[in-house]
Amino acid sequence: MNIFVIMKRTFDTEEKITINGGQIDDSGAEFIINPYDEYAIEEAIVLRDEHGGEVTVVTVGTEDAEKELRTALAMGADKAVLIDSEEVEATDQYTTATLLATYLKDQEIDIILGGNVAVDGGSGQVGPRVAEMLGIPQVTTITKLSVDGNKATIVRDVEGDEETVEVTLPVLVTAQQGLNEPRYPSLPGIMKAKKKPLETLDLDDLDLEEEDVEAKTKTVEIFLPPQKQAGKILEGEIDAQVRELVSLLKSEAKVI
Repeated sequence: MNIFVIMKRTFDTEEKITINGGQIDDSGAEFIINPYDEYAIEEAIVLRDEHGGEVTVVTVGTEDAEKELRTALAMGADKAVLIDSEEVEATDQYTTATLLATYLKDQEIDIILGGNVAVDGGSGQVGPRVAEMLGIPQVTTITKLSVDGNKATIVRDVEGDEETVEVTLPVLVTAQQGLNEPRYPSLPGIMKAKKKPLETLDLDDLDLEEEDVEAKTKTVEIFLPPQKQAGKILEGEIDAQVRELVSLLKSEAKVI
């Protein structure tokens, strides 16, 4: 079984984001594998161990992403591919999906896995865009996956309920929390990862020009949410508190 995982390098979820000159300041920030992509990597390894084949983890980014790819290899993936986007001045979800789909269209694929969303952008667009570009089925927010021959039975989260879907391979799925419990890289896994293949590709390797992958969207402004204001404690008789609360909800909160 040929299994591919599309992975993103994101800020550590514990990082405090700062804005400098209208841009996110990532100097000194810690980066990790997008947590939802960890579920995808784990599920890919489980499928490979059950059905045979190999797991290839693919990411779009700069050479800094090699660290996260090596972590995926240490978890148990077989190969890694870095699609270098440094030549592209402005990128968005269209850029990422086009680069991934261009690489993947020349591969023999049974299943592509990715995270439901990235914890930085949170758009949830890249996986579905890749599936659309490849012309294969997609199932998002999955919490259970089983494969029998060329068919997959998938349980997906639908607003607090579940939906069971049966689909023919190849298919792209995006992983939701609860699909599995991602493993930590072991010391032997970390040592083996150093010898596993990590291929780097650029636009020329994919027969693409910069204009082929230019961003379709433009970021107008980046800003942090306003600081949370201190709460108010109402005192006095209950009737007086209610009247004051209603007045505050009208005049300050403007919710009624």
